[in-house]
Amino acid sequence: MRPLLRSRHRPLVLAGLAALGVAWLIYYNAPERQAALGKIPIGLIRNDPGAAAGYTLFGTRAGPVFLIDNAGYIVHEWPMPEHANFAVAELLPNGHLMVILEEDGGAACALGLGGDVALMRPDGEVIWRYAPGSCAHHDHLLLPNGNVLLLLDSVKSREEVIAAGGNPAFVSPGGLLVDHLVEVRPQPPSGGEVVWRWSPWDHLVQDFDPEKPNHGRPADHPGRIDLNFLLEKLTVAARGDRAMREDWLHANAIDYHPEADQVLFLARHFSELWVIDHSTTAEESAGRSGGRHGRGGDLLWRWGNPRAHGAGTVADQQLFWPHAAHWIPAGLPGTGNILLFNNGDEFGGLRRDHSDVLELAYPLGHAQFGRWPAGEPQPPSAPTWRYAAEPPSDFLSHRLSNAQRLGNGNTLVASGFQGRLFEVTPQGREVWRYVSPVVNGERLFQGDPVPYEIPGRFERVVWQNMVYRAFRYPPAYPGLKALDLTPKGTLARRR
Repeated sequence: MRPLLRSRHRPLVLAGLAALGVAWLIYYNAPERQAALGKIPIGLIRNDPGAAAGYTLFGTRAGPVFLIDNAGYIVHEWPMPEHANFAVAELLPNGHLMVILEEDGGAACALGLGGDVALMRPDGEVIWRYAPGSCAHHDHLLLPNGNVLLLLDSVKSREEVIAAGGNPAFVSPGGLLVDHLVEVRPQPPSGGEVVWRWSPWDHLVQDFDPEKPNHGRPADHPGRIDLNFLLEKLTVAARGDRAMREDWLHANAIDYHPEADQVLFLARHFSELWVIDHSTTAEESAGRSGGRHGRGGDLLWRWGNPRAHGAGTVADQQLFWPHAAHWIPAGLPGTGNILLFNNGDEFGGLRRDHSDVLELAYPLGHAQFGRWPAGEPQPPSAPTWRYAAEPPSDFLSHRLSNAQRLGNGNTLVASGFQGRLFEVTPQGREVWRYVSPVVNGERLFQGDPVPYEIPGRFERVVWQNMVYRAFRYPPAYPGLKALDLTPKGTLARRR
């Protein structure tokens, strides 16, 4: 009988097996694989010399908002006066924190991500808290004139949706949740004057019922919003979940372009970016004429899913339920471009197994704002920069998340479902990584694994240390001057 392994081959084979074992250990212990196996360590994972100096702000689930340095040390924290779920927070140049606070646990909000908007001093004192009368959610913005732009919920009844041309077969008994914008002039301590508003409900098109208003072919009216585009998809995808079926737009981001006087509105469920003329009056914004571009409140530009306005096919879709789109601020690499987190989820079998971060060259000087040819997508044809993991499936957060361009040209990314914050170079090399150690208000120990709630494939795991968004502020940022930045111990506990 022949020996299975000749003696002269045995050392080579054993060495090969040892190498395979080492490779397996490296593979198994890589952060992405540990995440997949429920073994991702929390706290500071990487802080290379190429990381941008500064302080990172993020809100935690059912807990405070923290500001940490690059070594993972707490330099400031804002306790929330009440349960804030995922704190939607931003540090303003005057040192105040703008945050959305829930009303009675968020019962007024479809997804528990909002309520009132508030301004807080560094010591946590609320100096302005504004209840807009409907749910403020997902995003807020301090405008250059000192006003605050808010994203609010409104409800259109089933009868109103059908009267506007909605297909009754796909209209929920509860109607539709329609997100809209209001600009508020703060009147502390709790007042506010609405000085401008915009609603997609004023800019509809529908090709279902010629006897109803707004009838027309969506491809012939690309500046308007097709009322029926998602109704059937929502009905099928909801599977009995009424809140999901009624969540028509699920807007989650707004931004302002001061040079153009335009507002960016991200409609997640449409997988589209929309740009609106802010130079309109409150009356013009509800119509189709007036403003700098003469289009009233009709969309000036839309991008991401041309099928939403009757152009292109599935192959032309480039956004998949994105989050946190914004114009890159002046003075940073890519100024004026749009940066966003492209989550990867979608209706109708288009769900991907990965996320990516996209940068788009916004066509600010585009002569055809609001007048582009029917049936054609808007420029640009493709992103100018994209970050994706290798393999792509190692990076996916199908909800939450954001990306931010930093002064050194790197990009800070918050992969929200894993509570994972990381910084990458333009070439995609990671130079900083931090995993939130805060689980339902409790701080875990450095290196401990993060517990999860829903076992399953990596992209479907819901970690309890989720982070909605994260922002890095450079040392010279004016808002930091009001804070004591002395390190106060690591956020992750030490044994």
